[in-house]
Amino acid sequence: MVGDGDAGLRLAAWEPVDVFILDIGLPGMVGYALARRLRATPGGHADKLIALTGYGKEQDRLLAMSSGFDHHLVKPVDIAALTKILLRR
Repeated sequence: MVGDGDAGLRLAAWEPVDVFILDIGLPGMVGYALARRLRATPGGHADKLIALTGYGKEQDRLLAMSSGFDHHLVKPVDIAALTKILLRR
């Protein structure tokens, strides 16, 4: 677990990450920007990017998907839905 977007990028550069679960309202770099940067980093992206956010409007979901997220979940998270996503290959 890391606390901001820059730390997430550093983590992705150091070790393979299967899944990133990102808040959208991160300090220093919003989750949309972090997702785009992770997707653009050769070898530095995860297989799954999951937005976990308080932003739950349809436009928020569309923005998440266009930024490179694979999934968009709204807080409070439905643990069954998150588990299903994490177990899916």
